[in-house]
Amino acid sequence: MSKFTVDEFDRKILKELVRDARQSNVELAKNVGMSTTPCWNRVKTLQHEKVIRRSTIAVDHAALGYSDIVIFQISLEKHSLKTLEDFGREMSMVPEVLEVLMLTGGRDFYVKVAISGTDGYARFLRERLYKIAGISHTESNFVLRIFKDELSAVI
Repeated sequence: MSKFTVDEFDRKILKELVRDARQSNVELAKNVGMSTTPCWNRVKTLQHEKVIRRSTIAVDHAALGYSDIVIFQISLEKHSLKTLEDFGREMSMVPEVLEVLMLTGGRDFYVKVAISGTDGYARFLRERLYKIAGISHTESNFVLRIFKDELSAVI
């Protein structure tokens, strides 16, 4: 197991990359107060150590026609490891699904879905969710407003 630890400069780099992952190494180094080569080496180390898992973009789903977010809390009939993993894997392959989290407590899964209004909601239920065997209960809530939407907030 690696003994790599994240230090203050690494955290500055991570905060900057979360803010804007497309900035050049020259900009990044300037923004964190380092010279370019050590900054580049640290980014490569953070990638190698899997602290940076991937670089991505944030998409405005409404601009793509998915104006609403619905949160589903789902319970399954059976709780074998295979059943739980199969459901999670199946949900994670659905394009509208943004997040799939297995939970403790009263529900088995939290599933965050981008949809297009109530018609999109009904279509998701009919064509996606209800085709998956083994669901015993679903509860869903439309998101009214997002106060914080961070890809990586704890740095």
